[in-house]
Amino acid sequence: MANTLDLQEQEQLDDLKAFWKQYGNLITWVITACLLAFAGWNAWGWYQRDQAIKASAMFDELDKAAAAGDADKAGRVFGDLKERFGGTAYAQQGGLLAARVQYEKGQADGAKASLAWVAEHAAEGEYRSIAQLRLAGVLLEAKQYDAALKALDAAPAKEFAGLVADRRGDVLLAQGKPAEARAAYQAAHKAMSDKLDYRRLIEAKLTALGAPPAAVVTTSATAESAK
Repeated sequence: MANTLDLQEQEQLDDLKAFWKQYGNLITWVITACLLAFAGWNAWGWYQRDQAIKASAMFDELDKAAAAGDADKAGRVFGDLKERFGGTAYAQQGGLLAARVQYEKGQADGAKASLAWVAEHAAEGEYRSIAQLRLAGVLLEAKQYDAALKALDAAPAKEFAGLVADRRGDVLLAQGKPAEARAAYQAAHKAMSDKLDYRRLIEAKLTALGAPPAAVVTTSATAESAK
C-alpha cells in the first residue's frame, strides 16, 4: 500500500513538474506584472496626494498674498505653482486669484498672462470659460476688441453661455456696432434664468438700445396704467 501511495505521489509530482516546465515562466510573468501594476497604482496614488498637499500649501501662500494686495508676490507664487504643480486644480484656481489681484493693482499685462495660462491649461471647461470671460473683460478695458471677441469664442462651458453673450454685447457696443450688440444681449437674456438678478442688468442694456424685452414692456405698461 505504501509503495502504491509513493507511486501516485511520484506521478503527481512528475505531472506538476511537467506543468511548471511548460507554464511556469508565463505564470511568473503574469504574477510579476500584476504586482508591478499594483505597486505602480499605489505609487501613483501617493504621488498624487503628495502633489496635492504641496500645491495646497503653495496656494495658501498665494491666497495670503492676494488678501494683502501684494500683486508682485501673488504673481511670483503663481509662477512657481504653475511650474511645479501645473496639473492640479490649485494651479487653475491660483491663476484666477493672481489675475484678480494683478488687475486690481494695475498690472493688466500680468493679469492677462495669468488668465491666458488658465484658459490654455485648465483641465475643466468651467475654469477655462471663467478665465476667457475675465480675459475678455481685461482686453475690453484695453480696447483690444478683436482679441476680446476671440477669447469669448474660446469659452467652452455651456453654463456660461449667457455671460459670454453679455460680454460679447459689451465688446460689440464698444466697437460701435449697436445692432450686433443688441443681438448678443438678446441671446444673453434668453440664455439666463429669469430668477437671476443679473438678467435685470441685461434688460437695462436692451432698453437703452431701444429693444426692451417683452416682459419689461409689459411690466412698464402695467405700471403706467396703474397710475
